Amino acid sequence: MVLQTIETIDPAFITSFAEKTAEPSWLTDLRIKAWGKAEEMDLPYVDKTKIKRWNFTKFSQYASFGKTAYGTNLPEAVTDVVDVNDAEMSVYIQQDQTPLHLHLSQEAIDKGVIIKDLATALKENSELVKEYFMTTAVKFDENRLTAFHAALVNGGLFIYVPKNVELESPIQAVFVQKDDRKPFINHVIIVADESSKLTYVENYVGQTGKGRAIANIVSEVIAKDNATVTYGAVDTLGVNVTTYLNRRGHVLRDASLDWALGVMNNGNTVINHLTNLVGNNSSSDVKTVTVGTGKQTQNFTTEIRQYGLASVGMILKHGVVLDSSTSIFNGIGHIMHNAKGADAQQESRVLMLSDLARGDANPILLIDEDEVTAGHAASVGRVDPEALFYLQSRGLSLYEAERLVIHGFLNPVVDQLPIKRVRELLSNVIEGKVKR
Repeated sequence: MVLQTIETIDPAFITSFAEKTAEPSWLTDLRIKAWGKAEEMDLPYVDKTKIKRWNFTKFSQYASFGKTAYGTNLPEAVTDVVDVNDAEMSVYIQQDQTPLHLHLSQEAIDKGVIIKDLATALKENSELVKEYFMTTAVKFDENRLTAFHAALVNGGLFIYVPKNVELESPIQAVFVQKDDRKPFINHVIIVADESSKLTYVENYVGQTGKGRAIANIVSEVIAKDNATVTYGAVDTLGVNVTTYLNRRGHVLRDASLDWALGVMNNGNTVINHLTNLVGNNSSSDVKTVTVGTGKQTQNFTTEIRQYGLASVGMILKHGVVLDSSTSIFNGIGHIMHNAKGADAQQESRVLMLSDLARGDANPILLIDEDEVTAGHAASVGRVDPEALFYLQSRGLSLYEAERLVIHGFLNPVVDQLPIKRVRELLSNVIEGKVKR
């Protein structure tokens, strides 16, 4: 099998699939420019993890945006995580590059909310997508993997909530990766216009075979003045998938963006999560949990940069490492110059349940202004033996006691997911990972 690499792809290759999908010329031009950057740029810097030998860019076949296949029978994995018969909720489902299902709630229709697969949005709302696609939250030329993403993006979702629109019902998206031959390069854009409100929850589901596979995922969330965005996610990509996951937020005056993320991928994963609090009185609360198993390595860099006066940034990360897995938590709270009255807090805790497992928690506070508040807490350790002894004295086995402690340790994030069915999914994923 011949693998495509950065060196074997040229502008003609990109133009050929761009023409097939009749995408706007501005995107094709951006793809070609990004590919030139991908050839010359380095991988992103990842503290305490050597990723140069990881496969982020090699694949055997390429697939561009897939044509919609609405009405197709949905994979069983999808019906486990979303109720497609719930008419009050807007739902989008995609397998590999193909959109399989899109339902807009009557509320979303009545209030003029745009929810479209990315390929359709590029055709029907080209100028609106162009305004936000890798221009604000994520730039295409940040590193080799963002450039690779911009050049070959082949799936995703676009959401726009107009000014003064508050959505009561949530939006849920399910992205299934099934074909391990093709790169899974997915892009989500959420724009909450002034004084709007929405709740969005996504699931990444892995159903790949045994072949080596890659996933390159970028999410951009723009919260304009006085907007409120709640973003939840549960990621469960396969053990054979090397994943680059980049979630970004850009938050303006009096706006808030809260994240509740269950990163439960089974393969090697690099996570870059940055929220820019640009406006005065902006805020973001980032909660992340993970369970590492097998031989996988996961590296999490979570950063909140605070530019606005009286901005508030909160980071909480809890991880459990089993077997011979590794989880690295890098937390960065950065209060920029002139951000007086800002508050940056973070907590990173790792629970190790194996002698071969490795966990690191690295809190960093960068303070470039006076008259601010900042603090951090970090710990790496094993389950408290006194807690286990107490639980066993109440009649629980050692396994049951450890299981109870793990669920309690991770519940601060599980409970924050805004859809009951997704909370249950994350609890079940955790349960499956800790069974030994």
